[in-house]
Amino acid sequence: MKPNPAADPDLPDAPAEVRVPLQAIRGRGAATAMPHRFSRDVREVVDDGWNHGPQGAGGADGDDDGGGGGPAPATTVHLETARSAICANDSPDIFFELSVNPYRGCEHGCVYCYARPTHSYLNFSPGLDFETQIVAKHNIAEVLRREVAQPRYVPRLLNIGSATDCYQPVERELRLTRGLIEVMRDARHPFSLITKSSGVERDLDLLAPLAAQQLTAVYVTITTLDPLLARRMEPRAAAPHRRLRTLRTLAEAGIPVGVSVAPQIPFITEDMEQVLEAARDAGARSAFYTVLRLPWELDAVFREWLQVHYPQRAARVMARVQDLHNLDAAQRSAGKSYDSSFATRMKGSGLWADMLRQRFAGACRRLGLNRERLELDLSQFRPGLARGQGSLF
Repeated sequence: MKPNPAADPDLPDAPAEVRVPLQAIRGRGAATAMPHRFSRDVREVVDDGWNHGPQGAGGADGDDDGGGGGPAPATTVHLETARSAICANDSPDIFFELSVNPYRGCEHGCVYCYARPTHSYLNFSPGLDFETQIVAKHNIAEVLRREVAQPRYVPRLLNIGSATDCYQPVERELRLTRGLIEVMRDARHPFSLITKSSGVERDLDLLAPLAAQQLTAVYVTITTLDPLLARRMEPRAAAPHRRLRTLRTLAEAGIPVGVSVAPQIPFITEDMEQVLEAARDAGARSAFYTVLRLPWELDAVFREWLQVHYPQRAARVMARVQDLHNLDAAQRSAGKSYDSSFATRMKGSGLWADMLRQRFAGACRRLGLNRERLELDLSQFRPGLARGQGSLF
């Protein structure tokens, strides 16, 4: 038990605990393994006087290159036996109705990723654990094959990689996404992919023939063209110029490609029009965006990232995020950062959201994006082919 100096005037004042300042970790988006909402214990790191080496924490407003002085935590891959593959989506603000995700967690480490809070259900931190403790569903292709071959299965718009990137680094070895594409090819089931990785180029031999039959499309997320910002914000995703090259490679192979300029973060991502133009020049014919949304623990993860990299503008960024979601004074004082309702969560509402919407629409009109709606052909689906059988229909 600590003595209470207030109870005994002869005791010297106890020194106050000094918290260790937040520091960037090279190659990682989050700065700490913060506790999740189901944690029983909350621990704070304090300075005991032994850790005063230079850590590269950055300057007054993030003049570091996104990395600290200590070694980056290693990535661990956990194999999981999946019981199901297809997730149904009933959200009216998402364009696909079904999704398949071969991985949980993502080594790209995007600090704004809305999937981070899902790691809490695995008893992992939405911070560092999300990008260092990766769960791979090793049997996902077999499960998908079984599900699409069910007599009662009805094909609908399906996306691969909607929650975590299906071409994150571990895919090079495990090839789970390629297995999913092979199932979709065999069943002649249309699907889309979304990624930040150049790894999708590996599967051109599968994707190009499917695209020629109106069975696939690929979307590449390019949040910014600024390589320094991308390195801080998406530390292990492909560099912006490399994603543009991927767009061009896919387009030249005849694959319909679009660009996602999501999420839009006030005072952080400020080059939306330049991204759209570069993507158009690389072959993109469609585009979409969302605004930053901060569910559950993601709010704390993102605020922590701002304090590490952009401390001088952190309060201004968060105030504008709240503006984008049109939060009132009571919601702001309660610490709410965004509106989770289906009607407004993706694009926001109010004056600032309207201004962003007008910027995006104007840029797309000028660049000729989104002039034609891409329709994938659901009529070709043949469940018998997924079972390895011939089909008469």
